[in-house]
Amino acid sequence: MSLGDEHEASGGYGGTGQTRTRLPDGGGDVYGGARRGGRSSSRSLITVVGVVVLLIAAIAFANRGGGDSSSDSGSGAKPEAGSTAASGTKPVRTTAAGIPTGFAHDQQGAQSAAVNYAVALGSTGMFNAASRHTIVNAIYTSTAAAKLQGSMDSAYSADFLGKLGLDANGNAPQGSTFVSRTIPVGTTATQYSDSSATVAVWYMGLIGMSSQTSTDPVSSTWKTWTFDLQWVNGDWKITSDTQKDGPAPVPGDDKAASSDEISKAIEEYGGFTYAR
Repeated sequence: MSLGDEHEASGGYGGTGQTRTRLPDGGGDVYGGARRGGRSSSRSLITVVGVVVLLIAAIAFANRGGGDSSSDSGSGAKPEAGSTAASGTKPVRTTAAGIPTGFAHDQQGAQSAAVNYAVALGSTGMFNAASRHTIVNAIYTSTAAAKLQGSMDSAYSADFLGKLGLDANGNAPQGSTFVSRTIPVGTTATQYSDSSATVAVWYMGLIGMSSQTSTDPVSSTWKTWTFDLQWVNGDWKITSDTQKDGPAPVPGDDKAASSDEISKAIEEYGGFTYAR
């Protein structure tokens, strides 16, 4: 199994995910002044890394306008306000290693488990051996976890971490902020029974190093992460998982933030630990 194949089955933004570098004209901060445009593939560093702007995009889309609204004259059936709204029952109240546990034994519980496991697997905790072991043991079945730990340790090697600008323990250099987050957009259960479920999670990932000297600035990627889950000892656990690219929306014409702005945002806006 190749590194990319293993990563697709064991966490991170993996598979075909890549870091991308955008340099503004005239050099300088790789973040400031750069605008979204055509993206070219850079070196494939993130073969094992899976992982905000949705509200901004929604507001921008709403503010575009759509012509004369009076032409509609209020005729025709319109969807109810709640038909496309986010759904979910009361959140679980227990955690293991900071990860929600005790999900409901139903289809929605399986979706909640999958989306929260995607968040954990796309976090910076995966870049430190001790926290990675804890995460994997908490969310995979014992059989799956035993098979994954060794290969994941090999994948998250010191050499790989070094290429990301991290030390052997997954720490960023002083003055830099390493970013790795999974931001779920939606989920769907493609198969469900009382003992097993298959859930696909559509998400946007953030990955990269935020610093004025970084050659791999924080960029976004869109993926679909599919989890095969099993009901074990009163909770949903992962038996296997795969990823594929997209679906990715058309990039907006947003001015890229500076490295300082990205670092400040990461520090001020904590990631979610419970979704759906």
